[in-house]
Amino acid sequence: MVPLILYSKPGCHLCEGLQEKLAQIQDPPIELEIRDITSREDWFQAYQYEIPVLLKREVHPSTAQVMETPIPRPAPRLSVEQLQRFLQKYL
Repeated sequence: MVPLILYSKPGCHLCEGLQEKLAQIQDPPIELEIRDITSREDWFQAYQYEIPVLLKREVHPSTAQVMETPIPRPAPRLSVEQLQRFLQKYL
């Protein structure tokens, strides 16, 4: 499973569309964590003008430190197949 984080907020159509497409990707299997930016002030300040924001969560092999690496925002018009190919570059 590839752990991804999606920063989103209620009523964001771009966020909802990306979430729906990510749920359809089977290869690689994705474990998606949704973070509502309205639930924390620091998230809201960081991402209020940027959502949807997608990050890959990974553990550094030598330090065991959890890192969250941003993934460039995919175009909203990508099909599920195109999104899958797009993500393969960053996963």
